[in-house]
This record gives sequence, C-alpha cells and structure tokens, in this order.
Amino acid sequence: HLHLIRLFLLPGDVSQDAEGPQALCDLCLAQVCRSLDSLCSRRADGSMSLIWAPLLPQETADQLLHKMATTGILNDTTVGIFRNCKELRLRRASIRCCPVSAEGFCLALCPHRLQELDASWVPEGLTGADIVSGLASNLECRSSLQRLSLNGLRLDWESLEEDVVGFSSLQGLRTLNLANTDLTDAVLEDICTLPQLETLDISCSAVSKLTALLECKNTLKSLIAHRLRQLDMSPARLLFVLSQLHALRHLDFSDDHFSVDDSDGRDGDETVRQLLEGSPQVLPSLVSLDISGRKRITEAAVRVFVEARSSFVFLGLLATGVSSCEVLSSRENLKVTGEANEKQVCEALRRYRDRECFTREALIHLYNLTTDIDKPRPDMLKLVLGGMQSHPTSLHVHLVATACAFNLTTQDLAEAMPVSLLTSTVTQLLFAMKTFPSHQQVQKNCLLALCSDYILQDVPFDKYLAATLVINWLSSHEDPTLQRMAVAVISILVAKLSTEETAQLSKDVFIMKQLLAIVQQKAMVGVVDSTLKFALSALWNLTDEMPAAARNFIECQGLELYEEVLESYYTEPSIQQKILGLLNNLAEVEELQADLLEEDLLEHILSLLQDSQVEVGVRYFAGGILAHLTSRPEAWTLDEELRSTILHQLHTSIMTWTQLEREMVSYRSFRPFCPLLQTCQPSGVQLWAVWAIHLVCSQNTSHYSSMLEKESVTELLKALAAHPDTHGDIKGLSENILRMVEQHQSHSGAFDNQTGPRNS
Repeated sequence: HLHLIRLFLLPGDVSQDAEGPQALCDLCLAQVCRSLDSLCSRRADGSMSLIWAPLLPQETADQLLHKMATTGILNDTTVGIFRNCKELRLRRASIRCCPVSAEGFCLALCPHRLQELDASWVPEGLTGADIVSGLASNLECRSSLQRLSLNGLRLDWESLEEDVVGFSSLQGLRTLNLANTDLTDAVLEDICTLPQLETLDISCSAVSKLTALLECKNTLKSLIAHRLRQLDMSPARLLFVLSQLHALRHLDFSDDHFSVDDSDGRDGDETVRQLLEGSPQVLPSLVSLDISGRKRITEAAVRVFVEARSSFVFLGLLATGVSSCEVLSSRENLKVTGEANEKQVCEALRRYRDRECFTREALIHLYNLTTDIDKPRPDMLKLVLGGMQSHPTSLHVHLVATACAFNLTTQDLAEAMPVSLLTSTVTQLLFAMKTFPSHQQVQKNCLLALCSDYILQDVPFDKYLAATLVINWLSSHEDPTLQRMAVAVISILVAKLSTEETAQLSKDVFIMKQLLAIVQQKAMVGVVDSTLKFALSALWNLTDEMPAAARNFIECQGLELYEEVLESYYTEPSIQQKILGLLNNLAEVEELQADLLEEDLLEHILSLLQDSQVEVGVRYFAGGILAHLTSRPEAWTLDEELRSTILHQLHTSIMTWTQLEREMVSYRSFRPFCPLLQTCQPSGVQLWAVWAIHLVCSQNTSHYSSMLEKESVTELLKALAAHPDTHGDIKGLSENILRMVEQHQSHSGAFDNQTGPRNS
C-alpha cells in the first residue's frame, strides 16, 4: 500500500464540482484512510504509527487529518500517526466531533507548529483547559496559532492550576470561537488582553458582562454574540461598550426567537433599537450587522439605519418581521437574511447552517417557496441537505427539511440534479427515517421523496437499509395512499438488491408476513390495483433463488393464499403471471416440491398451460412450474398418467407460443435450469428450459451470454444438440442459442457483466 502514500503526494485540491469527478488527491486520501490498518504498526499504548511515510507537503498532511475526521475514523488510536512531526507537518488541524482524549491531543497535535485548530464539539472529555494548556506548552504554538475554535466544549477553567497560563498566552490568536461553552466573565477578561484579537464568537455562553471588550477595542473587527441569555447590562451601558469598538466591522447580536420567555432578551432588543436609530458615528466602521430573531424592530428604524450607511454589505433580519422593508431591495450590494423573498431565505440557510433556530425558520419559508416549483434547484437542495446534516437530531429541522427535499425532487426535478447530491440527500432521508421512527410526518415526507422511479432505479444509495426502513414503517400504517407508495418502493428496492442482500432480507419472516397480509387484504375484496401488483412483485423477487425465503413463504401459509388468488383472479393475466412466477421459484427448490404436488393445483396450472386464449406470459410460468415438478420422477407422488399428460402438453403447448417482444422475466442465474437440460430428461422438460433461455438471450444477449458461459450452460446445450435422442425442436433452439452466444463473443470481443433488470 506504500504506493497510496506516494499517490497522495500529487498536488490537488480536495474540493470538487458536484457534477464532476473527485480530485485524484481526494481519492488517494480516501484510500489511505481505508487502508490505515495495513499501513501502520501499533505502539505500546495502542496508538497507530505509519510504518513508512514520505515527507508530505504540509497541505497534504492537513488534508489527511481532515479526511480522517470527516470519514469518522479519527480517534485516540488513529490520531497517533501525527506524532510523527517531521514527515506529517500539521498547520491547519481539525478534530471536530472526533473522540480524541486530552492525552491523545497533547501527544499528537501539540508538538506541531499549528496556525489553526478546530476542536469544536469533541466528545470524550477533552476540555478547553486541556487544549489551551497543551498548546501553550509548545513555545512555537504560542506565537504561530492564529485561529482556535472550541465551539461546544466545556472549558473547565477551574481545573487549571493558578500558575498555568490562559488564552492570553497564545499571543498570535486573531480568531477565537467559544460559542456554546461555559465561558465566564473572568476568562473573557483574559481573552480580551490578546494583542491581535480580531474575531471573537461568544454566542450561547455564560457571559454576563461585555465590559472586557474595551480592552481590545482597537483590534476587534468581528464580534459574534448570538443568544447571550445571561447578559446583565443595561441597554445604555451595553450600547456604550459596543460604541467604543472603533475597529468593529461585523456585529452579530441576534437572538433565538423560539425562546419560551419573551422577556429574556428585552434589554438586548432595546439596545438594538437604539443602535438602529442612533447616529452613524456609532460604530463607524460597521459594514455587517446581524439582529435576526430580535423583537420590537420597526421598518422605519431599519430604513434610517440602512440609508445612513451606504457601505453596508450584510444585514441579518430573519424572524424580525421587517425584512420586506423597501429600502433593502434598492441596495444591490446588500445581502439580507429574512423571509421576504427567495434570495433572503437562501442567504439565511447559507449563513445560519449551525443555528438550529434560524435553520428551522428559514426552512419553513423555503417550503412555502418550493411548494409549486417547476424548475430544478440543486442550489436549494444543497442548502436543505446542509441544514439536515448540521442538525442530525433535530426533529424540528427534519420535519420541514424532509418536506422541502420532497418538493425539490418531485416529478422530473430529480433527473436534473447531480447524482452525488441526490445520493447524499437520500442518505440523509434514510438517516431521518432511522432517527425519528415514530414520527409519522417525517416518515411520510421521506417516503414521498423516495417514491421516485428515477431515484430508486438510477441513484446509488443503501437500498438494503431503505427496504428495511420502509418495511418497518409499513407495519404500523394502513393509509391506502401511503401503503401503495411504500409497497411500490419496497418492490423496486428488492429488485435492486444484491444476491447477498436479498438473502439477508428474505430471512426475515416479518417482511414475508407484511407483504402477504397486503395480498390477502386486497384479495378479500377482489381489487386489482398497483399495491397488490407491487406486493406480488416484491414477494416474487424475495423468493428468487432464495430457498429460505421460499420456505418462509410456505410456513406463512402463502401457498394456500396464492392458490385462492390464482383461481379468483382468473381473468387478470398480470396478477396470474406474478403468482405463477413465485410458484415457479418454489418449484425450483427440490425439498419444497412436495408442497406443490396437489392434484387440483396442478390440474388448474395445466389448464392455463393448454388454454390458447391465455397470454403466453401466463402459460410460460405455468409451464415452468410443471417442468420442474415433472423433472424428478423419483419425487412424483401423484398419478403417473397426470405426469405423462403434463409432459405431452408441455411440448405441444410450447411449440404454439409466439416470441415475446417485451422483457417479461429476468434471471439471477441459470443454475435452476441445469437439471432440466440433462439429456435424460423428457422432451417437454427440456423444451421449456431451452425456450426460456432462448427468450431471455434474444432480448438481452450481452447480459446472458456471459452467464451461459460462466455457469457452463453452453456445454449442456452442446450436449443436447449433439445427442441422437434429442428432439429436433430442442436441437434447433439449442443451436440458435449457441449461435447467439458465438456471435456476441465475436462482436464484442469480451463478455459484458452488466446487471439486468429483475422481475416486475
């Protein structure tokens, strides 16, 4: 695997266009992540160390760490490879959301001359105090570190000993994110002594006073103070402090408008009102202001503020009720978050991806905008997907986001979307189904989005997971419309599963019972609809070359039900064909053939075979059942005269069948045909088998030619064609099949192993 490390020495940007191929560098990094076990040895403490590593370009080392983090493999064990500071030199490190302990962090990352570190939302007990003391232990880091994000961490500042340095020891810091932490006024005072501090995020922290900001009034360019619920300052004092921040260009003083207590942010609201209505000489450098979620703001105040500041580039007004102010649309260079139009809503989703309250609000407005959308909008779908990914456990976000996803992928809209975007979207929808199993509307939204032929047939995603989730949902819902969609989705998904996945799914008796219950429910009232057809198709595919599933079917009284349906739907060839197709699957399993040896059943199937008024598709599957059951004389327990009649009628009837134009059936393999193609078999049995093979080969030569060769069926056909006792009809069809295979081989020069469609 050493060539993989050499590969990712190639320069390349890991970013990519949604519709283009992945960058080579990104592919190589992904391969290294997958192969990490074989590329590494273990130290005594269990951590990994690369057996051999080249001197990587510094950017590549950063990219490898980021790739390990985003693929979910970065932890105390794997982060050990970065203890090698000579070959793997980190500058911009991210361990966001990765389970790295204080010890693992100090050993692997602190020795590097870091410029940036994102340790947001790290579990496993790593605290802000651990990180700052670890970084400060590296004298180079004290001056080199410029950006630090500890969003969502517990600072645990009290655990530090008195002589241990604080944030102020990291003299090079320019950007510091302490949102969602237990930041206190005392720690803020220490932070504000940093000589180069330009950007500070103290959102959702425990800060009660902002007076300390006066210490950095000449350097601070961006202050993000969203939802400071413990802030205890009068509007006048707060406005005074803010007005002294002479270098401030961006101020975020937004609030959570979904807050239960309406009085919580009253002082903050008053501060915002005074700021809007005050002189432009207050905060003269300000070009960006976010007051989304603030109450008691008037359009008049917004108009005065905007007109007095011609250089303004951004104004956050989501959930304020004033984003439709006319002055906003007259400023071309001014970006606004709000709900007045599509542009404002999309801007809100872009800017507030990490804020649940605003993401939820913006999605509500996006849903209204997309209800009757008729043009593909991949840009909107990306924003919806981003919201779901950023808030994976938020029911509020997923409730609206899944509805938006349906709106944006319904009808033909999905076909114009990048496939990779659809794959990510469906994956997130499945995650939502799994995360909120009892929430009916979320499940319904996801099901509606999944119920798309294009998505189910052409978009790659975990179809096994999707099938199990939809089946579980089906068990507790009886709404006819949703039931129809669920069964349709299951039917298509089952047909797309690999042999191994189908085998796994078909072991579940619960699934069999669910589908049989739907068949029984429909059959009791004699209805013919798509729900019944999809259920029959799903059962047919579940039992295809799956003996365990076939056995479950019989044990669940499926055979008795199917016998009744076969007789009661005698005028419905589409239903009969699916019934007989499944019985054909049962007849292929030797140990289950005895269950089918019922005289009334076989005589009914024989009547279908003989009836020239019955469609060839129905007669074909009737013939298959009879061919398999009569192919083993030693297992035949009924009257011999019936067997002789069946064998005679098989040959006679098959010779009257016309070639079918449309594809009626497909096969996983020809293995079930091998016993029927033996030279010792009666001609009726042989004829059905060669006619079936000839049918599918003539319709999809490229797919089935390689299957015939791979499974040695061509040898059986050659033996049949050469045997002196083989009937002329069988010889002719066998030779035709062999000719098709030969022509395909000479034409293509290679076998095509593409996967064909399954039974529908």
